[in-house]
Parts: sequence; C-alpha cells; structure tokens
Amino acid sequence: MDAQIIRLVYPSHLLDVPIINQIIRRYDLTVNILQAQVTSREGWVELQLTGASSAIEEAVTWLIERGIEVQRINE
Repeated sequence: MDAQIIRLVYPSHLLDVPIINQIIRRYDLTVNILQAQVTSREGWVELQLTGASSAIEEAVTWLIERGIEVQRINE
C-alpha cells in the first residue's frame, strides 16, 4: 500500500459533482480529507490517498482529465 497527499483545485462547474466518492469507488482507494476550502464559486481539498500506487496514478490521471488541477504535496 502506498500513500500520497494531493490537493485538488476544482473548477466551479464541478463543485457539486461527487468527485471524491467517484475515486473511492472507481479505484478502491482510502481517502482521508486533510483540509478543504469550498465556496459556491471555487474550492480546493487536500486529500491523503492510500492504496495501490497504480490505482493512485490512475485516479490522478482521471482527475486531470475531468479538468481538476492536481497538486502533489509529497511523493
């Protein structure tokens, strides 16, 4: 099992989409929300993802493809 901390910066049109739920279900990851700031117009969330390293990388790619900015906090 690997763990990685990332920050997701959401575009406004995705703020009401259950992105975290989707990555948990799609990639079988454990997600710990470390901190977040969300308003009706913008938002970011800092997550610790735990799971297979390949699943984490696939999830990051999927997030980027959806238009979410992914900032890696540690590697």
